[in-house]
Amino acid sequence: MATTTFTPNQTPGSNPVGRVVGDVIGGARSAMRVMGYNKAGLIASWFLIIVVIVSFTAPLVIPEPGPDYANIYAAPSAAHLLGTDFQGSDVLAQVLRGGEVVLVVAAVAALLSVLISITFGALSAYIGGAVDSFITGLADVVLTIPNFPLLAVLAAYLRLNNPILLALLIAVLGWPTLLLSVRSQVLSLKERDYVEAARALDLGTPHILFNEILPNMRAYIVMYFVTSMTGAIYAQVGLYLLGFAPLAGDNWGIMLNLAWYRGAIFFKNSFWYIMAPIVAISVVQFAMVTVTRSLEEAFNPRLRKEG
Repeated sequence: MATTTFTPNQTPGSNPVGRVVGDVIGGARSAMRVMGYNKAGLIASWFLIIVVIVSFTAPLVIPEPGPDYANIYAAPSAAHLLGTDFQGSDVLAQVLRGGEVVLVVAAVAALLSVLISITFGALSAYIGGAVDSFITGLADVVLTIPNFPLLAVLAAYLRLNNPILLALLIAVLGWPTLLLSVRSQVLSLKERDYVEAARALDLGTPHILFNEILPNMRAYIVMYFVTSMTGAIYAQVGLYLLGFAPLAGDNWGIMLNLAWYRGAIFFKNSFWYIMAPIVAISVVQFAMVTVTRSLEEAFNPRLRKEG
């Protein structure tokens, strides 16, 4: 992971959490400008922007595909470019409409996970003592538990009738890694001269943490946010595939669930019905990984290739 050059940030803010979010957004914008030299990262970034636009506009302009039992598992054609599913619905329309919930859940889960991690990780390192022992101990316990099996058990017992609830459940189990990283960085940063000066001026713990320390870690936080989104996508698609999340609406995970339980694998013309959501998920994940690597190079000039 990239190493970041830490510099003091003396600009006060009235909203500590908003200040961190603003710095992270500012860091992302700066990275996009610097990332222009990296063609792969730039292409991946624009691809993700297009995916987001299509995912949010498709449900508004593409009607929900209805059943057509005369064309069950039809082969790709001019009328149905990717064929049809077990009830004759157009597969391409489902793929285009199915990204919205996946991306919303991933973004909300990643954002909540980052907020939990940076808040409690910073408090743990800055306050120390019993608070530090309790928070790091809790993080260690969560890290020892296999996340997806626990996520599946919790999802089976909870009524996940809202995508935000699913995002919250994923976020609750996804914070320990970043928290421990934030804690280690804050342990180092809190000894810097500008932090000592802020303490001497009695600016208060919230100001010191959110205005002096955490903004200097925005490079790592931005990269972890993108990485968290990839993990959240895999987690929610896995839950949909196993049937632990509500099977309502258009969703790449729901498409995989229905393809599995409706026996699509036994029909010769169902190849694209099965592969379309898998390809969509894989391409989006690959683009996110590419963006993460490009961000690492953008934030750390020493990693850039000469020429």
